[in-house]
Amino acid sequence: MFMGEFNHNIDAKGRLIIPSRFREELGENSVLTRGMDGCLSIYPQEAWKAFEEKLASLPLTSKDARTFTRFFVSGATPCELDRQGRILVPSTLREYAGLEKDVILAGNLDRIEIWSKSRWEKSNNYEDMDAIAKGLQEIGVTI
Repeated sequence: MFMGEFNHNIDAKGRLIIPSRFREELGENSVLTRGMDGCLSIYPQEAWKAFEEKLASLPLTSKDARTFTRFFVSGATPCELDRQGRILVPSTLREYAGLEKDVILAGNLDRIEIWSKSRWEKSNNYEDMDAIAKGLQEIGVTI
């Protein structure tokens, strides 16, 4: 399980250091793709396979299912850690997530999210947690 929040920089070539705490669980081979809310997600190979199976089970007759699957799969790319513990983030994914220099790597259970620092600060202020908890409770999710 990935947890924690780390500040890092992405260099001009698109290389990003993965925190040592995440490296062992991530493994040598992983998958980088678009994430929800304008971030990127890195999945260990095993977690990606499980996610891929869920996507493959969606009905092809549903336009929303096709669009949802396309969103994740068309942007996906295998990535490997180099000797310095870095991954290479392709320019198309950097553009999607607005990554320029300062980034946040946040553990989120089965994946690592990569955010531009400014987008992270705007999107994750947690001021509405009571309303979110109430909304989740209304659909049967309790803590």
